[in-house]
Amino acid sequence: MEGATPLNTRIAVVTGGSKGIGLEACKQLAGGGAITVVLTARDETRGAAAVEQIKRLGHAHVIFHQLDITDASSIARLADFLKTRFGKLDILVNNAATDGIEHVIDPVYGLTPGDEAFNGMDAGQRIDWMWTSCRQTYETAKQGLQTNYYGTKRVTEALLPLLRSSSDGRIVNVSSNFGLLSFFRSEELKQELNGVDRLTEERLDELLAEFLRDFESGGAEARGWPAEFSAYKVAKAAMNAYSRILARRHPELRVNCAHPGYVKTDITRNSGILTPEEGARNITSVALLPEGGPTGRYFSEGEEASFV
Repeated sequence: MEGATPLNTRIAVVTGGSKGIGLEACKQLAGGGAITVVLTARDETRGAAAVEQIKRLGHAHVIFHQLDITDASSIARLADFLKTRFGKLDILVNNAATDGIEHVIDPVYGLTPGDEAFNGMDAGQRIDWMWTSCRQTYETAKQGLQTNYYGTKRVTEALLPLLRSSSDGRIVNVSSNFGLLSFFRSEELKQELNGVDRLTEERLDELLAEFLRDFESGGAEARGWPAEFSAYKVAKAAMNAYSRILARRHPELRVNCAHPGYVKTDITRNSGILTPEEGARNITSVALLPEGGPTGRYFSEGEEASFV
């Protein structure tokens, strides 16, 4: 019947799946065979339209479920749906994110410039353009942490029992090279965030609270936190650390972080080098690694790399 799930199929959830990297990841997973994809997004109209777009490609086993990763009741509704409908979850791709900044509108090209705006620019120049076209405020920094770290963490915790019900549960946290510890100026912060044998979730909470206090007082850079795109970098570094804590605690799961590359999306304001399809491939390749593969690792554009 319509919507029935084939036997022996894997169940995948992608957060932030209605556009950009998330949408392309849903397409790739749905086209991979024997996978039913649950595409989630905040906006029901956009999410339903994205599912129809994927179905028109011939991938029947994709369904939409509303999810706002900053809303506890929305997370709970998704968990209840998955438990009732499937009783397990095999793949969780935590893709939903925000940039943690306030955009300054380009007077020539608008909010999201076309490709012509970046002709002749290398990646560094494009990132410089992004930095000069934004403001960091305390409110956007706080929102950035709530979404990119705490939202992702709460989704993961809510779905952990279902992932543990799988014979081969996987979590891929969409990270960024902006989350590398090389952006931290304080050796003490670097060592603490990299020392996952000792680091706890409670200490991560304390560090994030310290960052927000330092940011609000104007002392974040002096304390050794990243200076540019601060909240985004701190949240992604915290998520990388949490992923490693989780991998150690749950050796039966595969928990990895994946940097998709510098992709043309809303977050990069179309300044990226790679297409969303190319970026998504760097995520789904990690989600579909062979059974018994690595866990607690960081992949940069499909290749295993250092968290530092």
